[in-house]
Amino acid sequence: MKVLSLFDGISAGQVALQKSGIQVDTYYASEIDKHAIKVTQTNFPNTIQLGSVTEWKTWDVDWSSIDLVFGGSPCQGFSFAGKQLNFDDERSKLFFTFVDIVNHIKSLNPNVFFMLENVAMKKEHEDVITEFMGVNPIKINSSLLSAQNRKRIYWTNIPNITQPEDKGILLKDILMDDSKIESKYMLSDVGFEYMNRLRNGKPRFKSHPSYLDGKSSCLTANMYKGVPYGIIMEKKRRLTVEECEILQTFPINYTSCVSNTQRYKALGNSWTVDVISFIFNHMPK
Repeated sequence: MKVLSLFDGISAGQVALQKSGIQVDTYYASEIDKHAIKVTQTNFPNTIQLGSVTEWKTWDVDWSSIDLVFGGSPCQGFSFAGKQLNFDDERSKLFFTFVDIVNHIKSLNPNVFFMLENVAMKKEHEDVITEFMGVNPIKINSSLLSAQNRKRIYWTNIPNITQPEDKGILLKDILMDDSKIESKYMLSDVGFEYMNRLRNGKPRFKSHPSYLDGKSSCLTANMYKGVPYGIIMEKKRRLTVEECEILQTFPINYTSCVSNTQRYKALGNSWTVDVISFIFNHMPK
């Protein structure tokens, strides 16, 4: 199989294909973040890096041979956590570049499989994407396959996708032993007090809930900043980078070739691997 991954990040799609037992002969990746590229090349040194999607017309790619194309175009303009600039946001305009590339491949290979991932958004903007992609989306929460709440939307022509079976994984099931937690992950008294401050009438940690007997809050690219992101109030500490890898269902230490700051960023920007693997498993053999 020949694969093209747009906005590849740390190659969650490549890990998902590997987990699904799908043989990849050629994997093209479009990514511009040097730290994400380093993670990918460390784990998958045969990856062919193409650079920015904005230069796609100059790529040396046999477009008609692509069997699968996928990506998660930048979501900052769509996210409810963002400024809601939507299609006016320069980053979210890259969605249309994704569409152009998919349509170009489809014109040469009508049988190509495609998948686009994005965040939960207003229905009016979801409908615009649906119109351009030509398929109805499926909404899957990563909580079904991991200990993380992460609601995402997937547009794909891979057939017969339903909801994955709930594995019932809780946050307490994936946490490291307390004796192995470094002091840098522990909340200071100031940090703990900050998380208990009222925000909109409720403690701040209620906006980023991570409960031992439940799920973690959605990982974000801001995890490296500390409070209020990724805090386990019952443990009075942050999630470790290894725990974030587990929440995104990557192998432990998959991102260890870069700094912790970059690991948090990359994992927050990435996909939950097992959700993508679940989708890929529906491709006809």
